[in-house]
Amino acid sequence: MVKGAEMLIGEFARRAGLSQDTVRFYVRKGLLAPATDARGGRNPYQVFSERDVSTALMIRFAQSLGMSLREIAAIASELARDGLTAAREIEIIDQQIGKLEEKAADLARLLGYLHTKRDWMARGKSGDEPGFAEDGLCLTAIAELPQVKVRAGSGSRRRRA
Repeated sequence: MVKGAEMLIGEFARRAGLSQDTVRFYVRKGLLAPATDARGGRNPYQVFSERDVSTALMIRFAQSLGMSLREIAAIASELARDGLTAAREIEIIDQQIGKLEEKAADLARLLGYLHTKRDWMARGKSGDEPGFAEDGLCLTAIAELPQVKVRAGSGSRRRRA
């Protein structure tokens, strides 16, 4: 396919790494807006461009950051309507950083528990079985969790991962 050339859904789906059903879903949700042409009669063919491939890849990236399709659609609508200022882009990125830091902390707690539980089992289950406190931290593993430096806004602080 020549760069910049139009493509039908099958080729577009392959290029974007999506299933055709996912492409159709994104179109229904307004996340992708392919052009149409006369082929197909009463059901015109959807024709996708390189820009649509970039948009699909951006959608997948945003999803991998934990953004919902609703959030992605709202940002895309805002972008198309008014554009995004640098301040707004920073706000969006800061929100995602916060969500990812939270997720990283949750994963660190889960890993701490699993390591502690595995070690307890490897020792023949001697001593108390590792458990969870109300805040979800593993009671016997909390002292062993590494200290992680986390940036927040303009300053930084240390907290348990």
